[in-house]
Amino acid sequence: MRLFIAINLDEETKQNILAVQRRLRELGGGNFSRPENLHLTLAFLGEVAPARVAAVRKAMDSATLQPMKLTFDHVGCFKRDGGDIWWIGIAENTALLEVQKKLSDSLLTDGFRLESRRFSPHITMAREVQLTTQPDRNALLGESFSTQVSTVSLMCSERVGGRLTYTEQYRKE
Repeated sequence: MRLFIAINLDEETKQNILAVQRRLRELGGGNFSRPENLHLTLAFLGEVAPARVAAVRKAMDSATLQPMKLTFDHVGCFKRDGGDIWWIGIAENTALLEVQKKLSDSLLTDGFRLESRRFSPHITMAREVQLTTQPDRNALLGESFSTQVSTVSLMCSERVGGRLTYTEQYRKE
């Protein structure tokens, strides 16, 4: 099973992100994230044997997420050959960083291999993006917006009918 741990977003937040995504889409082409796939990844686990899911759930249970406010306040991209990855970023949030660190530490202690990059909280809006003009990132964002979150989900990533599909396997509130 290909797994990751994420914060899923409510519909209003997804609609706000989709408005930014539409403005980006007007500037070029790419592989744009479907609304149901918008999420904030806290830890990417990759292939995990079903017998190890209990250890993941234990790590999630130990990293309690207190209700918190996430503010989306900037847009950026990761440069890639063949097209960039465009994302919307979250304002500095100490509580979010603490939850992610506690979760990662628990997973590493249990023998899971995680990415070594510094955690940079963002929502991927599009991959393989080729733009005809470079946008004004502030105009692309428009107004910043916020949401309240209080749950963390274990998600399974798989192709269903040729489409990337994320299915919740476990939820910690």
